Amino acid sequence: MIFVTFEDEDKEVACDVIGVFEVEKKDYIAIVPQDEEFADEVLIYRYSETDESMELTEIETDEEFEKVENVFEALFFEAE
Repeated sequence: MIFVTFEDEDKEVACDVIGVFEVEKKDYIAIVPQDEEFADEVLIYRYSETDESMELTEIETDEEFEKVENVFEALFFEAE
């Protein structure tokens, strides 16, 4: 579990981490907020980590998001 402060929120929201994965040499993280307002949403962000902190960055283009979403679905939802 991690805690995230979203842009329009003043409070931290607890989120479950579905997984961290790589697409084209960039790391991404998939999270699900525990807040009932976002209950069924899977959020995917670019992910980077240093010794002291973790940073989530929004995916900037539809093209990048589509590639990342396809890899995410293949890794976490397709039957083996």
